[in-house]
Amino acid sequence: MYKSYESLIVWQKAHELCKQIYKSIADFPNTERYRLIDQLCRAAASVPGNIVEGSARLSFAEKRHFLTIAMGSLDEAHYYLRLAFELGYLPETTYKHASSLAEEVSILIVRFRRSFR
Repeated sequence: MYKSYESLIVWQKAHELCKQIYKSIADFPNTERYRLIDQLCRAAASVPGNIVEGSARLSFAEKRHFLTIAMGSLDEAHYYLRLAFELGYLPETTYKHASSLAEEVSILIVRFRRSFR
């Protein structure tokens, strides 16, 4: 029986991280609208998006491929969060919470990817 991507813990956590990132950009300076904000949001949305796309694929190779892309996007988003924090756009508590959630998502992606061998 097909399970919806919404039932996947890895997707739920990635979606939660994406929403947190979108909420955290509210206090970024307007000068970052088409620079850091755009890059951060694209990377953040790519994580759950690629989990969704991979979960719908039939072959294990395709599933692994999209999970690998999700992991790359997660690392990219995490870097942009770090940059935002170091530039003073994010409070430390927000950065630490997002980093912790990103680490959890990373572990879940690796485990999920391994299940398709």
